[in-house]
Amino acid sequence: MASELISVPYALSTTQRVVVAKHRNHFGRKTVTHATAKIHVICGYSTKEEDAQLIGRRSANYQPNLWTYEFLHQSHHNHHVVDKVEERARKLEEKVRYRMMNSSDMEPLNLLELIDDLHRLGLSYKFQNHINSALSRIHSSQYMHLHTHKTLHATAILFRILRQHAFHVSQDVFESFTDDEKNFKPEIGNDVQGVLSLYEASHLSFEKENLCEKAKTISATNLMNIISKDETENKVKESTRSVLEGLPYHHSPYRVEARRYIDTYHKKEPHNQLLLELAKLDFNMVQSLYQQELQQMKRWWRDMGLAIKLSFARDRLMESFFWSLGIVSHPNLSYCRKELTKVATLVTVLDDVYDVYGTLDELELFTDAVERWDVNAINNLPDYMILCFLALYNTINEMAFDIFKDYAVKCLPYLKKAWCDLCKSLLQEAKWSNNKVVPRLKEYLENGSVSCSGGVFLTHSFFLLNQEITEPALHSLINYHNLLRSSSTVFRISNDLATSTDEMECGETANSITCYMNETGGSEEDARRNLRSLIDEAWKNMNRCLVMDSTFDKSFIEVAMNLARIAQFTYQHGDGHGRPDNRSKTRIKSLLVDPIPVNVPT
Repeated sequence: MASELISVPYALSTTQRVVVAKHRNHFGRKTVTHATAKIHVICGYSTKEEDAQLIGRRSANYQPNLWTYEFLHQSHHNHHVVDKVEERARKLEEKVRYRMMNSSDMEPLNLLELIDDLHRLGLSYKFQNHINSALSRIHSSQYMHLHTHKTLHATAILFRILRQHAFHVSQDVFESFTDDEKNFKPEIGNDVQGVLSLYEASHLSFEKENLCEKAKTISATNLMNIISKDETENKVKESTRSVLEGLPYHHSPYRVEARRYIDTYHKKEPHNQLLLELAKLDFNMVQSLYQQELQQMKRWWRDMGLAIKLSFARDRLMESFFWSLGIVSHPNLSYCRKELTKVATLVTVLDDVYDVYGTLDELELFTDAVERWDVNAINNLPDYMILCFLALYNTINEMAFDIFKDYAVKCLPYLKKAWCDLCKSLLQEAKWSNNKVVPRLKEYLENGSVSCSGGVFLTHSFFLLNQEITEPALHSLINYHNLLRSSSTVFRISNDLATSTDEMECGETANSITCYMNETGGSEEDARRNLRSLIDEAWKNMNRCLVMDSTFDKSFIEVAMNLARIAQFTYQHGDGHGRPDNRSKTRIKSLLVDPIPVNVPT
């Protein structure tokens, strides 16, 4: 067949640009959809031997991209107004910083509540050093011993804030609220603020902390009782219902929580009006930064061409950027966020190749090509896979080049291994599906904690954070440390809980729910209950990694926890990535599109 030489859509550099032969026919394939089956009969060029043959391929019938990105062209601001906003924000920030620098005269409880507000309003990154100093004073003072028993709220917020910042504090601080049998006293149910604080604190427990487990159970029960009582004030019912229906704060993406808390903070009594104004201004300024990053990613994704050439794959740039934002939201981590967006889009495409489009023989060839990491391997691939492989190869090589150039870190072997492990695990799932095999749950989760792509995101984050990299940390990374495994387990199970029904309709046989049901004979509800308990155990493992000594830097541990957070959030009400609905779109808009109304300084 006649061919012409063209450059790949996205190349590494002038020294590593790859030139490949492309058939004059477009990669897009004619598709005839049968009315009674989710099978596409496709005329294509899967391999040299299959030219002009008909190949049956599955289709997931993914919905099209929901976004037009028009808001990116409408987000330009008057420079004079921007300068005024930034000036006002700086003045407010200095006032808060002065208060934090002179916080030694504050009552410890008031200081803890201020720190909590800074976190929930999305402002803590501006004052982190002052926050750490203040918490060190509290942790080393007599306050821990003299005041933790005074009120349930004071004790619970102390426990939560200290553990959240990697300070060790024992669950025994709650013993003064228990009876001789170590059960919480019934009268705590009358303390709404205390029960709410206890509920949030209980999610920072370690494994085998029975008192914290009791705290979680009794606080949830009491909160449900509060909602059911006729005499409970409506605003109390509203706030309590919001806590129970959403994710615990410790499990929520912090930027998502910031938008929600800013919108409701004025209802809190008392509240700090200066903090609220600063939070609104800062949120909008950071949102503007995110929009600039998204504009760059939009151009990159357009130039890559995969959304056009690979019509079977999901076009999820916006959702991918939102995902990366959930992993790293700090304004200073712009480069990391953009590179993780690239990773997320490529993961989505590869997932569709393995789950839906590729034949088993093709997937074997593609997995081998990724393992070899050699452009010569494309000679054995069908055209659509050549495009996928070169997009992956060039993007990751360029990323490794930039990291070495900027940080002098040789990361390419680790990045390659992460992608190779991902492809091997996806291939295993394709084999299970093809052979109608339902593995045991343990085997499925061992493979699934890799196939979910958590290791890919965390490996790339590890090198993109510009943290100090030690040999012990590298060893833990490549050996899939418990931190990575726990975060990926939350990712895997959260995904399965949301997508299992759709996947079974597409012909897949293996997910954590079907594996549990097949192995135990239990019901679907039993399976879901068991899997949620595994998510809880994974969080306990991560909590311990945060507080106890670890080979990993605290910033990377936080990223691993953030991956679990964005996974739970994305799949909380369905498949927010693969099949985003109006709820998903509204949540993304609140962070990336809709600014918070503010009075512009004059």
